[in-house]
Amino acid sequence: MSHKHLMPRFSPNRSVVAVLVAVAAWCLAATPGWAIDWSTVTERDVPLFYPGQGSWEWALTQADHSGAKKFREGKNCRACHGGEEQDIGEKIVTGKKLESSPIPGKPGSLTLKVKTAHDGERLYLRLAWRGAKSGSGKKMDDQVAARVTLMVDDGRVKEATRAGCWGGCHDDAVGMAAAQAGQEVTKYLTASRTKMTRRGGEAVKPAGDLAALITQGAYLEYWQARLNPGQPAQAVDGYVLDKRHQQKTPAVSAQATFSDGEWVVVLSRKLRLGEPGHKDLFPDKTYTVGFAVHDDYANHRFHHVSFEHTLALDRGPADLVAVKQ
Repeated sequence: MSHKHLMPRFSPNRSVVAVLVAVAAWCLAATPGWAIDWSTVTERDVPLFYPGQGSWEWALTQADHSGAKKFREGKNCRACHGGEEQDIGEKIVTGKKLESSPIPGKPGSLTLKVKTAHDGERLYLRLAWRGAKSGSGKKMDDQVAARVTLMVDDGRVKEATRAGCWGGCHDDAVGMAAAQAGQEVTKYLTASRTKMTRRGGEAVKPAGDLAALITQGAYLEYWQARLNPGQPAQAVDGYVLDKRHQQKTPAVSAQATFSDGEWVVVLSRKLRLGEPGHKDLFPDKTYTVGFAVHDDYANHRFHHVSFEHTLALDRGPADLVAVKQ
């Protein structure tokens, strides 16, 4: 005897199917950079250190920086100090040098584990590090637990080629040695000023001159993920010229996970946008990049940064080579 008439029938309606598809998509998106097989990508350790009030002007001043003469003669930061990041960070974070407000228990350095790849349309950077808490318990930014930032240049900002992020870090920015009370000076480039002093932030070029610099590509682009455990990453991008500008609609996307004290973040962006404020990325060209991590609710200069590093697509002698997948 047939028992077919006893078997229940199940015909999922469209709403159920839509929910299942949405859940599957979310699961894929929850794994940072799911479009890339990261297990096949070489990982590179990039040391980050605490810089205190070390600025572009400080690096150029012999009375402040013993290596200023070599720097002025053409020696880049990393050429002299690569491998010394941990020692430098420890000396600064404890207040022995370049720090007037040391934070108890804050680590002097951290290791950023970097993988990079592209798929012919987008560049992907996978950034991982273990979060570290200071002993102060103070939240400088009570809205954002951590931030990781990438700075990109294509050779049009000489300071960035020489010193990475320090090309935009000046002595009169918020929290720095020559900062003026009540003035919110962010990162900026010397090309945007009519003259440069320890308070160069006051001498901004006219709007027409700044517009010409943007057309020439004489700015730094930045990508950033703002992070809170258990929440989706917030992508932010923009450029640095006369100040730090944030794009209204980010071209960068960000995905992140946080587990057992470790952040894993993937930042990605189309290789070529053809828009002012964004650097188009091409094979057979070397780019300068710098990394920064604001950890444990840190803000402004109280972060960890890298020296200048190089990035290329597919091949080349760069520190980071993004191979197509």
